[in-house]
Amino acid sequence: MRKLIAGNWKMNGLRADGTALARDLAGRAAKAPPACDLLICPPATLLAEIGSLLAGSRIALGGQDCHADAKGAHTGDISAPMLKDAGCAYAIVGHSERRQNHHETDAAVRAKATAALGAGLIPIVCIGETAAQRDDKEHLRVCGGQIAGSLPEIVGAGQLVVAYEPVWAIGTGRTPNGAEIAEVHAFIRGELKKRVANPDAVRILYGGSVNAKNAAEILAIANVDGALVGGASLDAASFWTIAQAAG
Repeated sequence: MRKLIAGNWKMNGLRADGTALARDLAGRAAKAPPACDLLICPPATLLAEIGSLLAGSRIALGGQDCHADAKGAHTGDISAPMLKDAGCAYAIVGHSERRQNHHETDAAVRAKATAALGAGLIPIVCIGETAAQRDDKEHLRVCGGQIAGSLPEIVGAGQLVVAYEPVWAIGTGRTPNGAEIAEVHAFIRGELKKRVANPDAVRILYGGSVNAKNAAEILAIANVDGALVGGASLDAASFWTIAQAAG
């Protein structure tokens, strides 16, 4: 399957620099389309405008989160239908920063992923262990529990992405070695076979300090079907180098 390179801009980007970055990437994709699928997930304030910029391009748009309800009295939240209306095709749910900073449970993540599916979006369900859990060799148990608790109950072919992001590697510059990534991605594939009708159609991304220098090595690992890129996605040249490595 084609690899997916997704950029999570997190809480970064004002109108001028966000639209400039999106234009730059769209221009690169038009001139030399990479052999992978591309996705950028800007902050909610930029979704509609960047969605218009990307319309008809080779780059998909995604939201960084969504509420489990389609509408209602949820001040500050954004629903999956709103993301769809802004031009999104994907929604990240269960990112470790949401799980930690907003105390999101597996059940909450599952509800959000189910809402995304219901709105016609592809949820990117994030899982991953902390440094303490890794040191205690609890990483597979933790990831297995998050998969069991966070995935929607009914998923069609190509309607789900799972992102493995070890918490201790996000924004730290520290990454697992190739064997460690391979172990967890193979484990995730095995867990998907127990729960999803079309497990081989589910792309498993790696995320956590992916950059232009280590991308090729990471993307060559078995069962790594792409990358969820944080800081490096804010630089067009770096993100583009990662996308080229996926080909």
